Amino acid sequence: MENFKAFLKRKNIEISAKRYGIDALGAMAQGLFCSLLIGTIIKTLGLQLNIPFLVDIGAYAMSMAGPAMAVAIGYALKADPMVLFSLAAVGWAANAEGGAGGPLAVLFIAIIAAECGKLVSKETKVDLLVTPAVTILVGVALAKLIAPPIGVVAGKFGLMIDQATKLQPFWMGIAVSVLVGIALTLPISSAAICAALTLTGLAGGAAVAGCCAQMVGFAVMSFRENGWGGLVSQGLGTSMLQMPNIIRNPRIWIPPTLAAAITGPLATCVFRMEMNGAPINSGMGTCGLCGQIGVWTGWLAPSEEALAKGAMAITPGAMDWLGLVLICFVLPAVLSWAFCQVLRKIGWIKENDLTLPD
Repeated sequence: MENFKAFLKRKNIEISAKRYGIDALGAMAQGLFCSLLIGTIIKTLGLQLNIPFLVDIGAYAMSMAGPAMAVAIGYALKADPMVLFSLAAVGWAANAEGGAGGPLAVLFIAIIAAECGKLVSKETKVDLLVTPAVTILVGVALAKLIAPPIGVVAGKFGLMIDQATKLQPFWMGIAVSVLVGIALTLPISSAAICAALTLTGLAGGAAVAGCCAQMVGFAVMSFRENGWGGLVSQGLGTSMLQMPNIIRNPRIWIPPTLAAAITGPLATCVFRMEMNGAPINSGMGTCGLCGQIGVWTGWLAPSEEALAKGAMAITPGAMDWLGLVLICFVLPAVLSWAFCQVLRKIGWIKENDLTLPD
């Protein structure tokens, strides 16, 4: 057993929740961002501006989602170059076979294929043949075997959330908004979770609301400590920067979470805000304004996942734009600031509790 542990250590194979549940998941979201998400934005711009060249570029980028995710996961797992490059084929196969649940299939299969490839990497004199062969054979075989059922389960679970939100928009608005918002601030990827569950429609709108509540909320309520730099880094970057402070004083998490519990049902019940762009946008919040871009692209050209659930292109009206601005920016800022002031007055949040680490 000790020899095996030493072998795994030498191969840089770390079987842990952090390596697979945080590092790999976060990298997968980056791969999605650099392919599907940016491709969707470029394609939508091309369609609206009637520029076929942009439409083609966007389509090419979107088609590379599987390989981009798999290679990003391999990079997070510190795979050797031969393994890393071989994962492109694995990602393509897993994403294609996984259907609606392609991202989730890619996550599981790319992890297994990458670790198997690392096991044999540089162990033989014919590494040029063995390493890519093992990585691709294991990955593609798993894609054929388990990607379709993973896709079915993920698709049905996402559809269940979507249907539940339509039937119970108030309570599901609260639940989805709070839970996805919390996931965004935790050191995991809310974007990857939303992509894996193909979260669109009203549920996607609630997820956007929750993520915006966390990002805008922390940015505004910590302005006293962090100034404009903190406002931008959290409001357009990530509220994850507050995790060290949350560990020291979990009560600072109360204001943005309460804000999410309010804006979520407002999004689903009052403004009927749907996020029908690429599902990854549901978990992006105000990061690079991707959540808002997702809502906008969903209005004009719904994603394939949204179309499969009955979404249709619309011409947004004043109520749609008002809901987007209030849910994503105004209400998270006002509510989080107000709740924070109350907690400051009762001593639950003290000076410098929200100061970002250097």
